[in-house]
Amino acid sequence: FAMSRWSSVEQAPPDPILGVSVAFNADTSDKKINLGIGAYRDESGKPWVLSCVKAAEKMICEDLNAGKINKEYLPVQGYQPFLDVTSSVILGKESPIIKEKKLAVVQTLSGTGALRVAAEFLATYNPGVKVYCSDPTWGNHHAIFKKAGLSTTTYRYLNKTMGLDIDGMLEDLEKADDGSVFVLHTVAHNPSGVDPTP
Repeated sequence: FAMSRWSSVEQAPPDPILGVSVAFNADTSDKKINLGIGAYRDESGKPWVLSCVKAAEKMICEDLNAGKINKEYLPVQGYQPFLDVTSSVILGKESPIIKEKKLAVVQTLSGTGALRVAAEFLATYNPGVKVYCSDPTWGNHHAIFKKAGLSTTTYRYLNKTMGLDIDGMLEDLEKADDGSVFVLHTVAHNPSGVDPTP
């Protein structure tokens, strides 16, 4: 297995957000604060796991030990009860989209994994579709869709005071070509943290 086989592989550019963490780790100051990655941290800068997450993990372990669940492979689309609850949380239990079965949901590993699956699906079944990402968005979102051969552009998301630019966002939605795809962050908009909630 010769290394020359891989010599034409270009190194991906460094992620600017993750680069902040690299710089943080290299900094020797005792007054530094890591603002690069949106994760809960304790007073000493170590990752902090929410008590509700610990409780959920404990329940999963107990259910596994009691034989209530197992580690069997899930169906291709994911765990149906999880998909159903997720849809209800995002769209509301009484959503006509759910009731009329106009919704397709799949379980993926992470947001990046979800976008990659979506990009491949769109490239295969709707080639040439334009994909709109919020401005700003996470640094890799445009690259994921472009890697699948799709073109991307942006829609307005933040106003000058760093709040939701709902008027600009709705105007961009209205002006988009029919069939365009919009990447919406339903909660915890990355990187701003500004959510489209009332």
